[in-house]
Amino acid sequence: MNRRKIIAVLAITAGAALLATTATALSRGDDPAPPAPGAAVVRSNVQRTITAAQDRLKRVPGDAATWAQLGSAYVEQARITGDPTYYGKAQGALGTSLRHKPEANGNAHLGLGALANARHDFTAARDQAELARAALPDTAEVYGVLADALTQLGLADEARAAVQRMLDLEPGVPAFTRAAYDFEQRGDVDSARRALTRALDASSSPADSLFCRYHLGELAFDNGDLDEASAQYEQGLLIDPLDPALLQGRARIAAARGKLDDALAGYADLVARVPSPQYLHENAVLLQVAGRTEDAARQFDLLAQQERLLAASGSTDDLAASVAAADRGDPATALAAAEREWSRRQHPLVADALAWALHLAGRDAEAPRYADRAAAAGWRNATFAYHRGIILRDLGRTVDAVGALGSALRTNPYFSPVDAPAARAALDGLR
Repeated sequence: MNRRKIIAVLAITAGAALLATTATALSRGDDPAPPAPGAAVVRSNVQRTITAAQDRLKRVPGDAATWAQLGSAYVEQARITGDPTYYGKAQGALGTSLRHKPEANGNAHLGLGALANARHDFTAARDQAELARAALPDTAEVYGVLADALTQLGLADEARAAVQRMLDLEPGVPAFTRAAYDFEQRGDVDSARRALTRALDASSSPADSLFCRYHLGELAFDNGDLDEASAQYEQGLLIDPLDPALLQGRARIAAARGKLDDALAGYADLVARVPSPQYLHENAVLLQVAGRTEDAARQFDLLAQQERLLAASGSTDDLAASVAAADRGDPATALAAAEREWSRRQHPLVADALAWALHLAGRDAEAPRYADRAAAAGWRNATFAYHRGIILRDLGRTVDAVGALGSALRTNPYFSPVDAPAARAALDGLR
């Protein structure tokens, strides 16, 4: 289970900080008592921002800045609720802002960049971020949106420069978390951990702390340290026992420790409350492991429905579609989706998905080019190494295959409830 969605999450972090300021700026009169800590704070603040913006626009319908704030809030609301219909609302509000102020409207372009990142249109996100930078050259959030887009487009050096500019302007949670992801993709796990720890130290709200705890847990899990991962998730759950991301982390720990019933119960609750594609996919895979093939098929059907809803709202995620099709046993769909995604962007995650889809389609001779591309930056990713090892094995490159499969299991022996056992079996067979 790769952290395929991390940049989509990171893209919202700067927006969340902006929304907190916006809510304060828009509020009038006495505020209600503060809500419960954690994710509830984020939900409450976003809803308050939306309500306050809507109220102001009733009085001042031509206020371009408030339309931009409302659009950014809708992007965040889509992330929180998993409801892609908010993307259309965000597009409308941000477009209205530009109609009222077509020139030098940096906040509208910033919101459109975040929206494009959320929809996985990273080229459009980069273009909007550049327009925002022209109007707001010293605003840290601009470089966060830009860095996210550049990262996903496979432009790692340009993305790192954007992250560095963000750190120079505002060395807080959004900047440190992006720096951590940059370090991780380059294989520097220690620096990634230090950056996330600095982000946690810089946290000024429960929501920021939750975010940092989750990603510290993810970094530990991806490098095989279940105890540290569990400790980070549980520390976050002390702040908010219902945070979906942290509950996902807890369920993955249970699966990794062989507590399949606990993991399935955790995912069942999670997808009932937040039916995001990522959670539906992970639940379907676990159900396959448990031998509940009909239940798994239903989850894959729900996942397909969610993908159609996202497509109808203007979102395109052929990477996730490829990975889901591969896990569902549909190599033709997996390959077609991976090829479409590769034509748009050359990120290591896409290279890995394309390599694996080529293998599943019986085209192993073409696959190493992309498997090598995925590994080129040095990312310590167990899934990449496993895929590469199986491809090399089937090409008869036994020594290289043993090295890759061994690397996968050394990096994270729990990386997948399906593929980790397969990696062990393949390695035993080769030895």
